[in-house]
Amino acid sequence: MTTVAFHTLGCKVNHYETEAVWQFFKENDYERVDFNQHSDVYVINTCTVTNTGDRKSRQVIRRAIRKNPDAVICVTGCYAQTSPDEIMEIPGVDIVVGTQERRKMLEYIEQYKKDREPINGVKNIMKTRVFEEMDVPHFTDRTRASLKIQEGCNNFCTFCIIPWARGLMRSRPPEDVVNQAQQLVDAGYKEIVLTGIHTGGYGEDLKDYNLAQLLRDLEAKVVGLKRIRISSIEASQISDEVIEVLDQSEKVVRHLHIPLQSGSDTVLKRMRRKYTMDFYLTRVKKVKEALPGLAITSDVIVGFPGETEEEFMETYRSIQEIGFSELHVFPYSQRTGTPAARMKDQIDDETKHNRVRRLIALSNQQAKEYASHYEGEVLEVIPEEPYKKDPSSGLYEGYSDNYLKVIFPCSQDMVGKVVRVKITKAGYPYNEAEFVRVMDDNVTKEAVSQ
Repeated sequence: MTTVAFHTLGCKVNHYETEAVWQFFKENDYERVDFNQHSDVYVINTCTVTNTGDRKSRQVIRRAIRKNPDAVICVTGCYAQTSPDEIMEIPGVDIVVGTQERRKMLEYIEQYKKDREPINGVKNIMKTRVFEEMDVPHFTDRTRASLKIQEGCNNFCTFCIIPWARGLMRSRPPEDVVNQAQQLVDAGYKEIVLTGIHTGGYGEDLKDYNLAQLLRDLEAKVVGLKRIRISSIEASQISDEVIEVLDQSEKVVRHLHIPLQSGSDTVLKRMRRKYTMDFYLTRVKKVKEALPGLAITSDVIVGFPGETEEEFMETYRSIQEIGFSELHVFPYSQRTGTPAARMKDQIDDETKHNRVRRLIALSNQQAKEYASHYEGEVLEVIPEEPYKKDPSSGLYEGYSDNYLKVIFPCSQDMVGKVVRVKITKAGYPYNEAEFVRVMDDNVTKEAVSQ
């Protein structure tokens, strides 16, 4: 049997797509082996969000070539899409496929075996207008299933290369989303994370259909689904209709990831972010009023070109005002090929890292504050794996619906099930809890809460 090994760099979408590409290989009778093992074919799914992503991708490609110089080396993903010629120049790379037509990889492998000529299968992504269907009926190593619902982004923020790697917005047909969601639930998944390059923009390219309607359809039509999580949504995409769905839903979780990037209007303008802080605050306030206890997580970039101490403090004060349950803080990283990389007034590393430290301290404080509201409360958690810090302790970790990471005593047979726990000690990054009960599939929410 021919063997294949995969290595994925970068985001959740890449991880989803690696699983989808594995399905193609599986249908063609390949056996999957670990990337560190000797394999006949290596597939490297690359990342290009930063220059570091490019460098790490090249390192992994060379590692595969060293592992088995006779193997067929296939490179795919965002770095492959934006820089195919650069990758083709690496001695030992045989096939390059970008972020579309991944199924053709198998044809290219057969062609390469015959001709022994390297193949560049990368096409112009900007001409693509159709969502590439790639089903994942189950995941190799996950208890939460990702479900890719859209591709591409039309925003062209000045710091970001992704539209050039992924193309313009394409939404997956709703009936295909619902069908795959049902497949995943039938495979045993209780929670589905809706994911994409610009997830909250789902439906913007469809006629008379949007994200709110998709959420309603998933809730109504997918039998056995317990939780729906949206991986990310822009403030401008939190429409009154989306808020209404979140308010009425029993399955969409109390957690939204709403990217901020900066809390300063002047920086947002330089980033080409298309909203003001006033607009962001208004949407967040509205969604918080509709959904008490909502966890809001976010991304922030500090040290963007030209960011003054005053602009940074505007961001700091905005974060204080909003009150997030967790922040992902990144120092600005110059990405070759983006407008921001060519801007004057690049910020020095020391200033960037100082600002990162200050925001992480604020984030940790806000995360502890948010978690503290749930001490003594009973929450529903899906255990995912043994507690990473002490795997032999009998403790497992998993997430509550409002995205608190919880550790509690549990057994392997409960992994992937919905379990009720009582928070005994709130904290960050972990909350400690005691086991209450496993939720029976046929126990309704109403019956339990009486």
